[in-house]
Amino acid sequence: MPSASPNYVSMSEFPSQREGDANSILGKMDGVVRRAGNAVTGTAAHSAIPESIDDDEASVAVKGKQPDKHSMDYVIRSGIAGGIAGCTAKTTVAPLDRVKILFQTSNPQFVKYQGSWAGFGIAIRDIYRNDGLFGLFRGHSATLLKIYPYAAIKFVAYEQYRALLIGSNRQNETWLRRFSSGALAGVTSVFFTYPLDVIRVRLAFETRHRHMSLIETCKKIYNEQPLPKPSITATQSGSGVTATVAEAATSTIQAVTPHSGLVNFYRGFSTTILGMIPYAGVSFLTHDTVGDILRSPSIRKYTTLPKPVNAPAEKPAPLRSWAELTAGGISGAVSQTVAYPLEVIRRRMQVSGAVGDGRRLRIGETASLVFRERGIPGFFVGLSIGYIKVVPLAAVGFYTYERLKILFNI
Repeated sequence: MPSASPNYVSMSEFPSQREGDANSILGKMDGVVRRAGNAVTGTAAHSAIPESIDDDEASVAVKGKQPDKHSMDYVIRSGIAGGIAGCTAKTTVAPLDRVKILFQTSNPQFVKYQGSWAGFGIAIRDIYRNDGLFGLFRGHSATLLKIYPYAAIKFVAYEQYRALLIGSNRQNETWLRRFSSGALAGVTSVFFTYPLDVIRVRLAFETRHRHMSLIETCKKIYNEQPLPKPSITATQSGSGVTATVAEAATSTIQAVTPHSGLVNFYRGFSTTILGMIPYAGVSFLTHDTVGDILRSPSIRKYTTLPKPVNAPAEKPAPLRSWAELTAGGISGAVSQTVAYPLEVIRRRMQVSGAVGDGRRLRIGETASLVFRERGIPGFFVGLSIGYIKVVPLAAVGFYTYERLKILFNI
């Protein structure tokens, strides 16, 4: 006899022992999330699934109405889900992020470790030996302060842009609309949270025995000056009159342009925007595309779960844990490869005031410096380590967000 209890979980929801303990744990997590989502929506008592129905084939007959994505309730729920997902993912890879930043910015104490997997392990060992476990998470508090609003804004913005550009019409699910939704979401989120990222990178870059406090770091960034541009001479311009006019115009521009202050907290911002457009756009595009592939009719019984109770008819079935993690990991790897050169330039710009004479470099100057030091490979320094970080980061982030969407009924 099938059980009528709403909290009953069919044994078919759990993989066999032959599939391994890891898959068993993930399967249990899927079951918990589905039951919790039913409890939150208050509909679990009306949707018992007989134990004779296999988990891969079970379907929910009741269809919910399309949620209003522009409502404040939806925005708050998706924001909370996105913020939690971002913090969970970032905490998972915090030690890897610390080492990647040290490599990207050519920190003098860690340059010798670049270019090998053994060097990565040695860098982890040295940080742990000198600063303990806390050293591997230096700057992580600032990271969480930045990543929660960043991830919350990013996912909220993506849902809003997606509703605007795609809506509920599946015919609008084109690669261009998906890319545009992701790119706009990334630009929106980074605009509001960029200063916190500058502070986080600076804190992670510091390796001296006496570490500056958060307030000292902010003061140092605030007071840093840019490198002055060379004066225009008569020999360069071709005539004395032209040189005088050009030099006067340059001096006027420099006089009215901020050289320090709050503008320093947006160091590398233009490069960030240029990098964020392909990164966020490709990330969401790849995740959604891989999700479509995994939901194709020929394999969906192995990759998808039953739809949650009262899920809208046009909403696709959620992926199993391993499939969702796979889609997120692939999206992270592809987007990282596309945007990595601009990320290297941005990191070097952010810490330029921490080395040399304390003056900041511009985009072109930073790119030239990287090219002179290492050539084209210099723009991909730490990419392999970046994969180690970004693949689990994206996988955990998308997985957590998608499961919280089920829990919050969004």
